[in-house]
Amino acid sequence: MASAATSTAKPIAANAENRYEVTRADLPLSCPMPSMALWNSHPKVYLPVEELGSAKCPYCGAVYTLKS
Repeated sequence: MASAATSTAKPIAANAENRYEVTRADLPLSCPMPSMALWNSHPKVYLPVEELGSAKCPYCGAVYTLKS
């Protein structure tokens, strides 16, 4: 599972993984995330991961899980 926390590391490839772990620092959560390369991605959509602890992107099917 890829960690999607934002950092100074190289960008995460958009739509490259099926599961991402995110933290409260990543909220509000959007797919693709700001740290992802956008040139080959779908339109940005905000996901309510804080409500249930996980959310699925309706475009690419990526599942985001909120780490405590």
